[in-house]
Amino acid sequence: MSTAKSLIGTKNKMGQTIVDIEDFFNDKLPKEQHFMTGSEIVKEAIKRASVDMSISYPITPQSEAAALVGELWVEGYVKGYFRGEHEFAVMSQCAGAAFGGARVFTTTSGPGTLRAYENFPMWSGSRLPIMLCLMVRGINTPLSIQPDTIEMGMLLDTGMLMWHAENAQELFDYLLMGYIVAEQPDIHLPIAVACDGFFVSHTKEMVEMVSKDYCIPPYDPYRAPVPVMDMETAPMRIMRDPFVMKSNYISYMTHASWQLEIRGAIERSRKYTKRLMGGSLIEVENGDADIIICSSGTAISQGREAIRLMKAKGMDVGLVKIKTIRPFPDDEVRKALENAKLIVVPELNISGWMAKEIKSCIDRNDRVLVGPHVAGGMTMPPEVLMEEIEKEIALRKVA
Repeated sequence: MSTAKSLIGTKNKMGQTIVDIEDFFNDKLPKEQHFMTGSEIVKEAIKRASVDMSISYPITPQSEAAALVGELWVEGYVKGYFRGEHEFAVMSQCAGAAFGGARVFTTTSGPGTLRAYENFPMWSGSRLPIMLCLMVRGINTPLSIQPDTIEMGMLLDTGMLMWHAENAQELFDYLLMGYIVAEQPDIHLPIAVACDGFFVSHTKEMVEMVSKDYCIPPYDPYRAPVPVMDMETAPMRIMRDPFVMKSNYISYMTHASWQLEIRGAIERSRKYTKRLMGGSLIEVENGDADIIICSSGTAISQGREAIRLMKAKGMDVGLVKIKTIRPFPDDEVRKALENAKLIVVPELNISGWMAKEIKSCIDRNDRVLVGPHVAGGMTMPPEVLMEEIEKEIALRKVA
């Protein structure tokens, strides 16, 4: 039996009762309601997450969340916490802690994400289930600290699981769910739980959460598919016996097969994620409408408001919200959009990576309106979204 499983029903040193993760998302445990910012919600989630180590470096807009997690170290809820020299160092240090069998939490944003970037595929290749809370922001010059999701597009092929929270409630839920999915023995991959900086991180919302008297089971590193690093065991064979020293051919084949295995693990995560997210990786509203808005994060929030305005004008528009980016819910999106005549993909970035993902998994992808886009952290007024839809309806003569 897993050590973590055997602890269910017992109390940790903080007096929290260790419960099964699924009990956090049903009505078995007492709930609390709090009016908090997204950054404060991160603290509340990590307080209940049995985290061993958190390493951070300040960069707007995630600095507050990182500092609040530091308070948990002072209070005793997190076993270890320190500030790294810079973002690359932070992610390397997170890897060291995870190699040693710790449950690890960190967070970053924008330019910090790019400075740390080399570590993310290393985390995946090393099968380290590190939790990264990604509070997205602009990365381009001239400087912008406002929300822009372009960095998410740059992480798509790192081998990480990627989920996108629309609001603070989902941010709280996904941080807890994410550990449980990422740490499954047949998954064991890092996970990026993203939210749109400022729109979520610094906005107050009412969030329902299980009482702080409860926590999820601690991480059991001996269920991992790779050995825990200790004085007897190197973290993986390539550390002490590099394949490239034998032959390039062996190196190529090993690397290629491991890339496939990582992607296979991402696919295997679907069954766990669906169960925790209520049976689906998407959310559909008015799915029979001819016009469907389809996206993720706060672009969906703006889509909801645009739908309200269009309904007042007698227009019938539906919505498909995508919860996970990796794995991408190809089959669910395809089915939800099969009868739509116009698919509108609003995005808070200039590159349109979400539209590319959607177009790649549906037939008749000429139905996709790529955009509207806002970049550099601008908000997307619902009036702009409505105006673009009306223009496209007239152009395409959609009923």
